[in-house]
Amino acid sequence: MINHTLVINCGSSSLKFALINTVDHRATVTGLAEKLGLPDACITFKQNGQKVELTLAQGNHTGAMKAILSYLDERELTTSVTAIGHRVVHGGETFKQSTLIDDSVIATIEDCARLAPLHNPAHLLGIRTAQSCFPGLPQVAVFDTAFHQSMPQHAYLYAVPMALYREHGVRRYGFHGTSHRFVTAEAARMLGKPLADTAFVCAHLGNGASVAAVLGGNSMDTSMGLTPLEGLVMGSRSGDVDPGLFGYLASATGMSTAAITDLLNKQSGLLGLSELSSDCRELEQAASEGHAGALIALEVFSYRLAKQIAAMTVALGRLDAVLFTGGIGENSALLRGNVIRQLGFLGLTLDDAANLAACRGHSGVITRVDSPVAALVVNTNEELMIALDTAALCQQPV
Repeated sequence: MINHTLVINCGSSSLKFALINTVDHRATVTGLAEKLGLPDACITFKQNGQKVELTLAQGNHTGAMKAILSYLDERELTTSVTAIGHRVVHGGETFKQSTLIDDSVIATIEDCARLAPLHNPAHLLGIRTAQSCFPGLPQVAVFDTAFHQSMPQHAYLYAVPMALYREHGVRRYGFHGTSHRFVTAEAARMLGKPLADTAFVCAHLGNGASVAAVLGGNSMDTSMGLTPLEGLVMGSRSGDVDPGLFGYLASATGMSTAAITDLLNKQSGLLGLSELSSDCRELEQAASEGHAGALIALEVFSYRLAKQIAAMTVALGRLDAVLFTGGIGENSALLRGNVIRQLGFLGLTLDDAANLAACRGHSGVITRVDSPVAALVVNTNEELMIALDTAALCQQPV
């Protein structure tokens, strides 16, 4: 019988899942439960190119998990599920790798909720719901932050009083670690190099975006920090701003800290600059038609990304390749081209034809063969990474 790992990525009002065959690494079923907690909660299943959408009679996370269980039962797949892997955003300094879930792990994830109040409580809900619906199955937590725990102290410390680090955990943690880990290993394979002998800057670009300096498979630095707000310009997040902005806006507008934080997370980035959209595809179309806001938003995004990539080379000491992944990184030839052209001084020379071809699911090298430093498009697969970690910890074949 085929062994499957059920991968769960639980949000506050959604539950994304995938049933992964841990032998051939393919997804047998994928899906998404949305609008949980609302009257129109629904769940979508995708299998063999077919899509099934159902209304959830019990429109919460428990109802979504029961719907998954029912769907798998009807297709005689339930008994093939041998373990469950959960994406967990924040593991603090405790978790340096994926781990089997027990009561002490749950307690630590709960404690880390102070660092990720929008994410960790939702992950805990997903874990407890899965434990209820799949009693007895081993479950594994795979942490976004774990990959970056190899960063040296000079990279993760902020220049604030050390008491804030000791007493409140104020430091750079970084995120997207599961994606950065998968993509850098895949890039090494594509280039025919041992991972231990690589120096990559990996750019995970989506609605959330971050870069990581990865040396020999280990994270040396990354752009996101204590929270996923720091670093690059993102869909609706500002990325880096002067910390003095909080005091200035509070004085000038009377806004509260919470309101300013909300503005920087939900009304800024590409959306705030363009005054049009947070969606890169819409902005590229609008920019081609001369929309001034879209043009400046894409220009700022590209410039800040190129600047961060260049800065990350300090942590590496050399550069073998720049890696593009995520929804924008894998599909926007325009932005990739703009960034690579700004990085010519590092030895990158764009192959325009290869760059245009490396979209819609196609990975590949997008620099010229004589380029001293390569640039690659690499399709990320966080669900597979979670499944492989889960299978390995549960001592199952992979």
